[in-house]
Amino acid sequence: MEISGILSAIVIGLVIGVLGRLVVPGRQHIGVLWTIVVGIVAAFIGAGIASAFGVAHTKGVDWIEWVIQIGLAALGVAALDRARARH
Repeated sequence: MEISGILSAIVIGLVIGVLGRLVVPGRQHIGVLWTIVVGIVAAFIGAGIASAFGVAHTKGVDWIEWVIQIGLAALGVAALDRARARH
């Protein structure tokens, strides 16, 4: 992955984290920083999964990759919220 790809994944990760948080119902007990971190991680992992399945580069918007990334971010936000609620 090139440096431009890494920087774009970080920026996209910010958006992915917020969208993932919006997908999870109810109020989450995690901060904005954790939401951003989850989004960035989900963006990287989602890009890897999309590449593995051959759907990372399509004509136009990569909707399948976005859905994978948002789904991973939603799972990450929900898991982190649940873990923080236990403490």
